[in-house]
Order: sequence, then structure tokens, then C-alpha cells
Amino acid sequence: MNKFFITLGLAAALVGLQSCGGNTPENSAQTEVAEEASDFKYKVDQFADLSILRYKVPGFEALSQQQKVFVYYLSQAALAGRDIIYDQNYKHNLSVRKTLEAILSAEGMDKNTEEWKGFETYAKRVFFSNGIHHHYSSDKLKPACSQAYFEGLLANISEDQLPLNGKSKADFVSFIAEVIFSDMDNKRVSADPKTDLIQSSAMNMYADDITQKEVEEFYKAKKSPNPDRPLSFGLNSKLVKENGGIVEKFYKVGGLYSEALEQMVYWLEKAKTVAENEGQKEWLSLLIQYYQTGDLQTFDDFSVAWTKATEGDVDMIHGFIEVYNDPMSYRGSFESIIEIKDPEASSRMAALAENAQWFEDHSPIDKAHKKSKVVGISYKVVNAAMESGDAAPSTPVGVNLPNSNWIRKVYGSKAVSLGNIKNAYEEAGGPGMLDEFSWSQEEKERAIKYGVLSNNMRTALHEVIGHASGQLEQGVGTPKETLKNYSDALEEARADLVALYYLMDQKLVDIGVIPNLEVGKAAYDAFMRNGMMLQLRRLEPGAIIEQAHMRNRAMISHWIFEKGQAEGVVTEEKRDGKTFFVINDYEKMRTLLGQLLNEVQRIKSQGDYKAGQALIENYGVQVDAKIYQEVIDRYAHLDSAPYGGFIQPKYTVIKEGDEIKDVEISYPDDFIQQMLEYGKEYAFLPVN
Repeated sequence: MNKFFITLGLAAALVGLQSCGGNTPENSAQTEVAEEASDFKYKVDQFADLSILRYKVPGFEALSQQQKVFVYYLSQAALAGRDIIYDQNYKHNLSVRKTLEAILSAEGMDKNTEEWKGFETYAKRVFFSNGIHHHYSSDKLKPACSQAYFEGLLANISEDQLPLNGKSKADFVSFIAEVIFSDMDNKRVSADPKTDLIQSSAMNMYADDITQKEVEEFYKAKKSPNPDRPLSFGLNSKLVKENGGIVEKFYKVGGLYSEALEQMVYWLEKAKTVAENEGQKEWLSLLIQYYQTGDLQTFDDFSVAWTKATEGDVDMIHGFIEVYNDPMSYRGSFESIIEIKDPEASSRMAALAENAQWFEDHSPIDKAHKKSKVVGISYKVVNAAMESGDAAPSTPVGVNLPNSNWIRKVYGSKAVSLGNIKNAYEEAGGPGMLDEFSWSQEEKERAIKYGVLSNNMRTALHEVIGHASGQLEQGVGTPKETLKNYSDALEEARADLVALYYLMDQKLVDIGVIPNLEVGKAAYDAFMRNGMMLQLRRLEPGAIIEQAHMRNRAMISHWIFEKGQAEGVVTEEKRDGKTFFVINDYEKMRTLLGQLLNEVQRIKSQGDYKAGQALIENYGVQVDAKIYQEVIDRYAHLDSAPYGGFIQPKYTVIKEGDEIKDVEISYPDDFIQQMLEYGKEYAFLPVN
């Protein structure tokens, strides 16, 4: 509920002609050699529908020695949880990953054949997605080599290099080939309300024999000690059946994922010794206690302490946080992002947080659904220093936490924009998108001039104002209870609608964060292009839209198009056989956005499941087959992948005896090599 994503293709559309290939030299830099900014190559690989990028970490070299060590310890705690996201995503992911690692590490393989290249592409896709299902669509990845070839590769791998887990090698080969090549477990997360959402989803957060009805009944019976401060039931556990009943197996030291959590606690304890201030030490202590006990009240205590700790240059997101990978929106996926504050950029954007109450008071939503007092929003532009779990290789560009509604209301939240990640997307974007999909020269020139700024502002408003706005009516349950499988898409829609509504408000000009309302027009153009057309290239032929962020964008743009047709607010135009969706009246579009925002907030505030279902299903799910094929055809000649993700920087400690004297940063440029190194250094969970 807190992430704001941007794909490489969308970044290119926003940056347009400013992101030509001249900024990325053809000669690749050497692996793990620190490079001057002018020589830094952002894009290092492209395959399937993915681009592999790198990001610089501005500000790291300026940190003190103690701060650098702090970043190093936190980065180790982040990487220690890498196995967890694989296992949460699918029960056989660790077996698959270790098998791929064994093949890629073997000597004597003929790597010049098309079959090997197909195998290697499949392996990279698995590494990118933290498992065998697509990171965004959650569809099962299709191997680009034959099963016979794959089994032939395994014939050359010794038994001690494979995760046999008690099987004979022959049985293991049959087992792993079926996992990869068969049609079993084809969807990691199903959003189809006509099915049992648990039974039709392959994610590994529930035992195989648990049903959706059983999950609903189990949590319906759960009561928080303080109803005004409800606990995040299910966030850090797996539901299983034991002795005829359903029980929770908690993620904690001594429980599920203990081996990885023990490593996290080790590094977090070391991080406490070099923390910048007492506030950081407090939340680190509570986070450690939470991992040791699995206690959800301790998690809330940690979240409050973390939210209040706004001093210091270094911060960290770490834990079981986002619930997108659970079709029931209970269980949090492991993720971590280490951050270094960019003080100059943060100061420019502080005006949004300072005016949060103004934005709430002037929102077009019903007065009963507005917060009378918006508190504690902190907004910073930061540079990612390390990402792991569900935040890597694919990463958000903006985050707002904590997710707990009551903590947001009482203590506020932290919102960040990942400045160096956005910069890397912009530097790596390819030209041509605007030429292909802009209706007019005016639209294209506006995007070239204001596209980057408009996207940055939409991210900031989405996170700082959007996710922090509105309140539930008294006695209404949490959105995951009332809106169920539609809660995530509706929350993202609410945040986007807030951002879009205010991007055409003179207030942003008056407080100095944008120069004029042309920035808002550029944002509206980009949103409609993406929601109606561009994002469709992420789908397979015949697929419906299931991912929450995509449903949000499709719902808003299609609703605006339908409601605005009568007055010509947005029209569908044709030129040279190509389709364009053209905004003719930006002010009237803003009015429509306000009306939709009011309805989405009402749905959320009142827990109106049927109305929420109707919005998403009627406007955010179905795909026009003709438009889809047209988008695919028009993208075919553009050298651009729909998705981008990142190789992480590497931190090396410089010691004199046992004392750390310095920490050096370098930037690897080989994706497979980093994945293999991680597989050796951070493989803590057993294969079961």
C-alpha cells in the first residue's frame, strides 16, 4: 500500500528526447571498479521484457567513517533476508534457484548455443523475479530452452551441487523439470474473484490445504486488545493446519525463517553500535525484539519509534511489509531499502509536507472522510544505498510507511522518493516513445520540458499527501477486511487521484514546487497515455489486468474517458491508423478526477465492497484486444523493455586487524555474477 512504481518504458516516455543514448557510453566499465559519473553506464543488459540497470549512490563518500560502517551493517542485514522472498513467492523457488546456480557455476558448459542462451535468459528472469513467476504479472515464466536440453545440463552436475533434499538424482531431475516446465502453479497471485483466491494462487504464505473461506473465518475471529489500534494480524506468519485446526507459524528467531532472521539480528545488533542517534538505536532495538519474538505489538512499537526518528542521514526500511503478494492482503513480503538522505533535494520538497493540512482541508472528498488533523508527515528525497527482498531487483521509486492506518493518524508517516533510482531510470531510458505516442507537437514538447518534474511531483504527492489523506468512518473495519482483494488497487487509486487532482492546483505554484500548471498538464497526458495504452505491453496476449498498480491506472483512465466523452474532455483520435487519447480540457478532467476521488474515498471510508468491486472490475480489469495489439506493434521498433531492475552496489570493508577503518563502494556490472555471489554468501534457509 505504500509503493510507487515506474517502469523503464514509462521513464523513457517521461524523459523523452532528453534521455538519448549519448549519456551511456558503449564501452562497459570493469566489474567492481568505481567509475567517474561521466563514464558511468546505467544500462548493462536487456533480455525478454527486462532491462538490467545500475544506480550510483551520491552522498556515500561524504559520510563519516561511522556512517559508512552503519550503511555496511544495514546492507548485510538487508541481504540476509534474500532467501525469504524466494520462499514466500513459491514453495519450490529455492530448489529452482539453487539448481540454476549449480548449472551456471559448472565448468565445461558450451555457452555458444542458442539453447544455452535460452537457458541463461530463463535463469536471469528467475533471479529478477525472485522466483519462477513474473515479478509484475505473477504469471509463471516460460523457459526459453527445451526440457530435454535442461535435463541434459543437469546430467553434467554432480549430486553434491544439487538441492536433492533426500531424493535420488533421477527423481530430483524429474521433480525440478516438472516444476519448471509443467502447467502446475501457473499463477503466483490470483485476483479472480470467481475463484478461491488462496487455492488458485501459488504463493507460499498458506499451507496447500488452506482455503479462502478458512482464512476469512480465522481472521474474523481475531480481536485486537485495543480496537482503536488494531494489530496487523497475519503480517508475519504462515497459516497451516495442525491437529485438525488452523494455526499461525510466525516468522521469528526459532520459528519460520529462523536461520535468515538470526543473521539479520546479528547485523542489526552491530548496526546499533554505530547508529547516528538514540532514536535510531531505539527502533533498531525494537526491530530486533520483533524478529526475536514475532510479536505484532512490538512491531507497532517499532513502527511508531521508526516514524518518529527523523534525524540522521541514514535510514532503513526492513521487514515483512507490503501485502501485494498475498491475495487476501494479510501477509507481508520481506523487503529492505537502505537510504542516504539528499538534504538539498529534500529541502525543495519540504513544502508539500508543511502544507499537508491545507491539501486535506481542500480535498474534494466528503468532510466526514477528512482528517481534522494531519500529523507527522516527513518527506525526504533519499538515495538508495542497498535494496533487497521484494524491493530488488525491481524497485519502487517512492515509499510511504508505515501502512497501519492508526499509526498514520496518530503519529504520521515517512515518505521518501528514491532520487538516484529515478535518475538511473531517466539516464537509461530510450528515445522515440514520445514521437510514437504523442498526439501533437505541443504535447511532446511539454513532456520534454516538464516530464521529469511532473513525474517527480506525482510521486511526491502520491506518497506524502495521497497515502496520508482521508479516514475511515467510526466502526468500519480495515480495508483488507472490508474491501478484501480490491483493497490494494483502491488504495493506490486514492493516492494517485490525490496526486493528479492537486497537480493542476495553483497552490503548487504558490508554494514554489512547480513553475506553472503546464507541469500538471504533462502529468495528465502521461497518465492517460499509460493507463489507456502504454502499460498494456506488460501483458501476455489474451490476459486481463490483475496487478494492483496497473488496475488502478486502468480504472482511473478508463473512468475519466467514459465520463468525459459527452463533453469531449478526452477523445479517441486516429492518425495514420494509430490510436491516440487526447485531453481537450484539463480543468474539466481535474473536476472528474475530484469526483472519482470522492467516490474512492467514500468506498474506503465506508468499506463498500460492492462499489469497490464494480469500479475495479468495470474499468480496471478488461483489455481491449485491438488496442493491446496496436500497442505491441507500435512498440516493436522501439529498443525498450517494459521493466527495469538493478544490480546492487557492493560494499567492501577495509580493516586494520579487527578494526574497520573504511568502507569502499563499487558498482558491479554483471547481473548473473552478482546473483551467484549472493547465492553463496546469503543462502541461509534450508531447501524443504
